[in-house]
Amino acid sequence: MREGILIWETYRRFRYRIFQKRYELSILGKILLALSMAWVTGLFAQIRVSLPWTPVPITGQTFAVLLSGILLGRFWGGLSQILYCLLGVTGIRWFAGFSGGWSVLMGPTGGYIWGFILASFFLGYFTERFVRLRNFFPLLGLMFFANFFLIHIPGLLQLGLWYSVIKGTPLPLNQLFLKGTLPFIPGDILKIILATGISSLLLPRESFHGEIDRGKG
Repeated sequence: MREGILIWETYRRFRYRIFQKRYELSILGKILLALSMAWVTGLFAQIRVSLPWTPVPITGQTFAVLLSGILLGRFWGGLSQILYCLLGVTGIRWFAGFSGGWSVLMGPTGGYIWGFILASFFLGYFTERFVRLRNFFPLLGLMFFANFFLIHIPGLLQLGLWYSVIKGTPLPLNQLFLKGTLPFIPGDILKIILATGISSLLLPRESFHGEIDRGKG
């Protein structure tokens, strides 16, 4: 029992030091971390399953997106997804299916990618500012909101616009939901639960840079 407590205390101090060091990194170090997280997002984007009734594939990249804000914080997590977008349109083929270019961001899946920036910034903002939100159930609620509102709503808006303008076949809301959200709900829930579990283990419950509710974790 005592050994287990000592191991947990050692780990608790270790994760605190890791996040404190991340906060104290130089600007160059933080940019490199953001670039690394963009690369991880591109790697997970290659976990891809195409569906015959929709141009939107199932991918693993939202898992990396949800973790990006948690691991890097609001600004640098958001920057990691901005870099993912910008470098993807300038030649790095790390969008789903090893694709790249403006055609992807302007295509049927582009709205989801724009939503990655919002989701990462949102999660980073709240977990950086509030210690009490670093527990499993508060994190779970934040991730559900980030995934299904901040990623899926921009995704559905652009998907609907793409069908109207490019395909010339406007979709009713039920068809848009069938093509852009419904098939992805089981996988998204799984990714959210995994990301929440990992995040709740990694995030320190102590203030490391003057959080609003420090001492209340």
